[in-house]
Amino acid sequence: MRSIKIGAISLNSPVILAPMSGVTDLPFRRLVKREGAGLVVSEMIASQTMIRATRESLKLSQSCAEEFPMAVQLAGCDPEIMAEAARLNVDRGAAIIDINFGCPVKKIVNKQAGSALMRDEALAGRILEAVVAAVPVPVTLKMRLGWDETSLNAHNLARIAEKAGIQMITVHGRTRCQFYGGVADWKAVRRVKDATALPVVVNGDIDSFDKATSALTQSGADGVMIGRGAYGKPWLLSRVMHFLETGERLPDPTLARRRALALEHYNALLGHYGTEHGVRVARKHMSWALFGLAHAAETRNRINQTADPAVVQDLIRRAFGQAEEALAA
Repeated sequence: MRSIKIGAISLNSPVILAPMSGVTDLPFRRLVKREGAGLVVSEMIASQTMIRATRESLKLSQSCAEEFPMAVQLAGCDPEIMAEAARLNVDRGAAIIDINFGCPVKKIVNKQAGSALMRDEALAGRILEAVVAAVPVPVTLKMRLGWDETSLNAHNLARIAEKAGIQMITVHGRTRCQFYGGVADWKAVRRVKDATALPVVVNGDIDSFDKATSALTQSGADGVMIGRGAYGKPWLLSRVMHFLETGERLPDPTLARRRALALEHYNALLGHYGTEHGVRVARKHMSWALFGLAHAAETRNRINQTADPAVVQDLIRRAFGQAEEALAA
């Protein structure tokens, strides 16, 4: 199986969990990492917010020992502020700093951060140089193919990044203006791979064994990053890792195992956020965990209407229990 070297850090697998706002918090990252992943990346953190050290931003970047080497992703448009935020996260234990040039969300783009930086290569370069100079750990970059179809400049930014000292590049195979519509263009990532000697990771629409293989083949990339495909499936990355290494297509876990993982995740979310907030955060995760089960929609609706953790836990047990009974019939 291929490995990826990020500065002095060697990943034992080329399969990486994507940073996803509102999803890749500590409980989810811990679960995915334990199940098996080469690297997990935190939710995107606004660098200015990090420096203000609000309780929420500190929670976003919180890590645990079993996540090592966890990367913290930062977004911003001011080189000095980005550098300071990077230093703060390294002081708090981040093993890798990832810079976001890919977020398409308007509230980020309107602040000239995220994918907006792909339209200003000079500023992008200054940010990369400032962050690399600020921290002793490897710095990586995540971006898109470009702002739109008329400005596919990811290969230019790859060269700028390599010159600045960036250690790995991840490319989502869409432009900013595509958001998450259409289909990720893995072939277009090959232009980035050809432009740099750095490890390149391909991202976008990778949610199965065959798509992981196709993405690697079409892009020539060194690894894959899985995002939305892991919703409700903390085991997916480990299955993809195993497939790339052996060619064996392991099945999804048993219903009993999926139930145990869902309940473990639910309890971890309550512990992380506190009961009141945790119940609300957990609703989307449990909705994904129940996907594909009979009467899943009805169970999701009931979970979304209760604030009692005991009721939710009972609903989860019953949903999987009914699925097991139907399978055995």
